[in-house]
Amino acid sequence: MKQIENAGAHLIHVDVMDGHFVPNISYGATVMKSLCGRTQMPFDVHLMIENPDQYIGDFVTEQTEYITVHQEACRHINRTVQHIRSMDVKPGVAINPGTPVSALEYVLEDADLILIMSVNPGFGGQKYIPECTEKIQELKEIIDKEELDVDIQVDGGINDSTLETVMDAGANLLVAGSYVFNGDLASNVQRIQEKIEN
Repeated sequence: MKQIENAGAHLIHVDVMDGHFVPNISYGATVMKSLCGRTQMPFDVHLMIENPDQYIGDFVTEQTEYITVHQEACRHINRTVQHIRSMDVKPGVAINPGTPVSALEYVLEDADLILIMSVNPGFGGQKYIPECTEKIQELKEIIDKEELDVDIQVDGGINDSTLETVMDAGANLLVAGSYVFNGDLASNVQRIQEKIEN
């Protein structure tokens, strides 16, 4: 974590998985909270869990900037988004590759971040699903047309070629797991930063 911070990463993306919403288990709030004070990077918490409303408060810390929940996991997505905002955290809404952008129609104005999953969530190292590029473009067009202040984040299969693809499509926040953590962390982050700047 210190290596990627020193190399210039802006956020630490915290993938929380429960073994129900996705077929894998990661870690919970206790592990995340153990990072408080060990980094200056804000936490970007991605809850890939069922019943996220029950656990949102557990992930609120002084370093938590975003908490993102899945549209597919929330019965009342607007209420969940408002619940996150009421805790002085920026709310995000994620959609899986099989979920259309139209599912976000009634929550876009309330969210600070939309996360387009470009792989099926639950496992690292997957290949980018090319059809997701159109979803990023569609979302970007809606945000621009409605003049909304919403970040577009993309998570899954980010590498040297897809990084440029998703940025050209309109994404401005990129989640990179295997791309960063396989090999030399510092040089990987620096290479990404250079690509973004170029």
